[in-house]
Amino acid sequence: MRACVLTATGGIDKLTITEVPDAPAPGPGQVRVALRAAALNHLDLFVTEGLPGTADRFPWVVGADGAGTVESVGPGVTSVHPGDRVMLNPGISDYTCEFCRAGEHSLCVSYRILGEHLPGTLAELVTVPAHNVARVPSLSPALTWGEAAAFSLVTLTAWRMLVTRAQVRAGESVLVWGIGGGVSLAALRIAKLLGARVIVTSSDDAKLAAAKQLGADVTLNHKTQKVALEIRALTNKRGVDVVVENVGAATWDDSLRSLRRGGRLVTCGATSGPHVSLDLRRLFWHHWSILGSTMGNAAEYAEIVRRLGQGELRPVVDGVFPLARVREAYERLQSGAQLGKVAIEI
Repeated sequence: MRACVLTATGGIDKLTITEVPDAPAPGPGQVRVALRAAALNHLDLFVTEGLPGTADRFPWVVGADGAGTVESVGPGVTSVHPGDRVMLNPGISDYTCEFCRAGEHSLCVSYRILGEHLPGTLAELVTVPAHNVARVPSLSPALTWGEAAAFSLVTLTAWRMLVTRAQVRAGESVLVWGIGGGVSLAALRIAKLLGARVIVTSSDDAKLAAAKQLGADVTLNHKTQKVALEIRALTNKRGVDVVVENVGAATWDDSLRSLRRGGRLVTCGATSGPHVSLDLRRLFWHHWSILGSTMGNAAEYAEIVRRLGQGELRPVVDGVFPLARVREAYERLQSGAQLGKVAIEI
């Protein structure tokens, strides 16, 4: 099959399109999907640079998000059938460990993600557990393959962050950094569904204008405005109830300065760097909650798919590239100029 593979770590220039062995035939409880589109995440950029556990596995099929048609199913699979249009949940759990048995699949001791720990979605075929596919909902207008591919990772991540971890409630205020990214856009949508007042930031005024159209209550340009000071002014020095973080080092201090007493900071990423400082005296004095979050469980995925079917969480797609131009797609994401997800046609 044709696939985009990483030939070595070290960056985007190590990606190439080549022929690799077909994804294996589905075993018991598995599904093989003929992919029609994939979508990129910052995870995919990190994989090209090299992550723990990714060495010595070259050529490596990249890509976490994807959508396509069921090509074949293994013994015991009745939830989907050949020909069904499906989306992939990229997080693979074993469904046997103590966390899986408790319904916390993204805490699985064997948790793996497509494209990082397992062969990915930038290929003509991928084989995954039946647990990890969901039928593409019928909408009007119909979801494109690019939209279907762009949905799962960021929407599931944002849903768990806001609903399960931070437990955002109606009337609360939420600060979302970097509104051009997929997780941040999904977080904006979800926070508004929950009835929150949402403040978003970007260094691009055009993105801020687009965020207004998508429902943001307040927009701040973090390049020209001091976000923490603006938050204090907007909230009469109180601070926001929740900060949604996925930037890391560059925004961490301002995130804490923007948080009210008893507020919650929820983080799922560190695109600007993983190491931050924290004055523990401020943490305990202000009763802050610092919450980590990664992906989500099966029930959460079923819920966001249901919401998508109601037309509530349709993803924003910045652009769609053919597989032959995959490096351009990566460069678009790397530039930070995108508004929404970058998708790739297989």
